[in-house]
Amino acid sequence: MTNTNIVNISRPLTEMARLQPDTPAIIFPQEKRSLTFRELDQESDRIAGGLGRIGIGRGTRVALLVPPSPELFALTFALFKAGSVPVFIDPGIGARNMKGCLAEAQPDAFIGIPKAHVARRLLGWGRSSIRINIVVGGGSFWGGIPLEELRRSAQTAPFAAAETRRDDVAAILFTSGSTGPPKGAIYSHGTFAAQVDALRELYDIRPGEVDLPTFPLFALFAPALGMTALIPQMDFTRPGSVDPRKILGPAAEYSATSMFGSPALLNRVGRFGETHGSTFTHLKRVISAGAPVPAAVLKRFAALLPADAEIFTPYGATEALPVSSIGSREILAETGAMTGEGHGVCIGRPVPSISLAIIPISDAPISAWSDDLALPPLAVGEIAVRGPQVSTAYLNRPEATNLAKIADADGGVWHRMGDVGYRDNSGRIWFCGRKAHRVVTAHGTLYTIPVEGIFNTHPKVFRTALVGVGASGSQQPVLCVELETKRGVQEQEQIRKELLELGSHHSHTKDIHTILFHPAFPVDIRHNAKIFREKLAVWSQKKLS
Repeated sequence: MTNTNIVNISRPLTEMARLQPDTPAIIFPQEKRSLTFRELDQESDRIAGGLGRIGIGRGTRVALLVPPSPELFALTFALFKAGSVPVFIDPGIGARNMKGCLAEAQPDAFIGIPKAHVARRLLGWGRSSIRINIVVGGGSFWGGIPLEELRRSAQTAPFAAAETRRDDVAAILFTSGSTGPPKGAIYSHGTFAAQVDALRELYDIRPGEVDLPTFPLFALFAPALGMTALIPQMDFTRPGSVDPRKILGPAAEYSATSMFGSPALLNRVGRFGETHGSTFTHLKRVISAGAPVPAAVLKRFAALLPADAEIFTPYGATEALPVSSIGSREILAETGAMTGEGHGVCIGRPVPSISLAIIPISDAPISAWSDDLALPPLAVGEIAVRGPQVSTAYLNRPEATNLAKIADADGGVWHRMGDVGYRDNSGRIWFCGRKAHRVVTAHGTLYTIPVEGIFNTHPKVFRTALVGVGASGSQQPVLCVELETKRGVQEQEQIRKELLELGSHHSHTKDIHTILFHPAFPVDIRHNAKIFREKLAVWSQKKLS
C-alpha cells in the first residue's frame, strides 16, 4: 500500500524518465546542449550519490548560486533526491542583501560558479555556517570541490530518493525584496507538489509539451510537469531588456507550446513583434506574473499568437502560488476596460485548492483565524489565503511570520498576502495594490491600482505610480508619470493638464493635483515589473522640497 504522506518533489522527474526517456527535458539552444529525461534523471542520481559521500544528505541546507544551465537542473533535482534543502536567492539583490540572506539561512554547504565563490571568500558570505564548498565550472583553485570531480567519483547505479514526508522542508525561497528585506519562505515537499498539481490542472499542461520559461524557478517546474524546458539566451535578472529575437527564434525552431514571461518581457517582445510582423505559431498558452499586465500589453502580445491561444495572468507570490488566475479574453472583453475606469485589476477567481478571504486592513498581527474576519463582497480589505501551495512560515523571521500568518483552529495557516483588494458579486477578485503602498490623506485612503488605472489610459503614458508624501493620515498624494517616449517641457505641461482633467471625473482621483514626470521608474530585479514606489516617494519628496 502506498504511503500518501511520502512525497519527494524529485519523483515526477524519475516517473517522466520512465514514461518518456528519450524526450528532451532541457534544451539550451544557444549552446546546442540538451539532456533527455533519462539523462537528467541519471545525472541527478550521480550527483546525489556524490553529495552523500561528502556529507550532503537529508536536511543539509545548501546555498545554490548557479545560473540556468544543465548543471542547475541536475543539481536541484539531486538535492531534492538527497532530501537536502536548496536555498534559492536572486543573484541581483546585491552583495549586502546576499550576505544577509546567507547569514539568515545558515547553509551548511555552498554550490556556485567561480564568480560566486570569489564573492563568498572576499565578502565573507556564510562564513559562520558553511563547511562544504562545491565549484561548478571551475577547479579547486576557487576554494571547493569541483562538481566534475564529484561526478566522476560517483557510482552509476540509480539513487533511491529520500522518503521525505509531505511536511518536510524541501527548499528555502527568498523573496525578491521588492517591498522590504528579502525573506526566506519555507517550502515543504507538499508545497511544491501542490503547486505542480495546481499548475497542471489550471492550464491543462500535458507531458510532451515544450515550455519556454524566462524565469529560472518556472524553468524548474517544467521537467516535473513532463515538459521540455527550452532555456533562452538572456539575462534573467533583466527580462525587460531581453533581445526579442532570442525568444521568437527558439520558440519557432523548437515549436514551443507554452511560455512564461514577466509583463516587462511581454511588453518588449510584443512591441518588436508588432513592428516586425513576427508571430508565435505553436504557442497554446502564455503565463505572465510578477505584476499586473496592462491591457494594451496583453492586446499587443495576443496579436502574435494563434487564434486559439491565450495569455493567463495568475496571481500569487513567493509564499503562495497560484492563488487565482484570469485569461486575456476575459480581460480584453470586459475587465480591462473596468481597470481603466478605476475598479482595480481583476485577478480572476481563486483556484480550486485555495480558500480566499478579504479581511480588514491592519498592520498588526492577527493571532487566530475567525470566519468573522471575512468582509462582504465589494468591501476593500487585505487578501488572505489558505491552501496546500501556501507556505506556512519564514525562516528565522518570527516577527515577519507573526505579521503574515494567521493560525486556524484546525492547525492550518492563513497567509496574509500584503495586498489589498475586494471580491465582486460574481466571485472574482480585484487587486487594488500593496497594503504598504496605500496613501492615507486627510480626506481618506487611496489605493494605488484603482488610481493609476485612470491615468494609465492616457495614450502618451507608459505607466504611473501613486505615492504619498508626508505622515500617514495627512499625506499629499503625488502621481509619478513615466511617458511612452521622452517629451519636451511644453508637451509635458499639456499632458499634465490632460491627466488632471482625466482625474477630475472620478471621486478617488479628483483630489490629486501634483504630477511629477520621471524618466524611468525603478523596478524589481526579478520581473522588472514591480514598481519601487518607496523609492519614488523619496524622489517625490526631494522634488517637491
